[in-house]
Amino acid sequence: MLHTQIRGGIKQAMLAKEATKLSVLRGMLTAFTNDLVAKGMKPQDEISDADALAVIKRLAKQRKESIDQYEKGGRPDLAEQEKEELVILETYLPTAMPREEIKKIAEAKIAELGITDKSKMGMLMGAIIKEAQGAADGADVKAVVEELLG
Repeated sequence: MLHTQIRGGIKQAMLAKEATKLSVLRGMLTAFTNDLVAKGMKPQDEISDADALAVIKRLAKQRKESIDQYEKGGRPDLAEQEKEELVILETYLPTAMPREEIKKIAEAKIAELGITDKSKMGMLMGAIIKEAQGAADGADVKAVVEELLG
């Protein structure tokens, strides 16, 4: 399980004296605990891999937004730290689905659902993400849908 793997990673990071990795992994465990408590479970319970991935994706998205804000604000030093943390988070995420595959799914869903204009864009994006089973990045899906519906 991903939860157990991250606990083991904390021990390894402590032994190797990798401060950034240790900080990120501890933050992930805290986010897992918060997610468990929010769902009415006990903090010591194991989080499912699907929920763990959702939490890690959320943390990665936060890092990407922070990087963008720091770069706009002229703080490359802080942006660099966020980039290092993002790299660590991404090692626990599955590789993102390529745009070509997203486009194939999108074309099939457009035909299947009979969508002809942008008014049903949200429904189409939801169907594509569900079909991709979380492997497709939301921004990529949006770009492909906008390209196809023009």
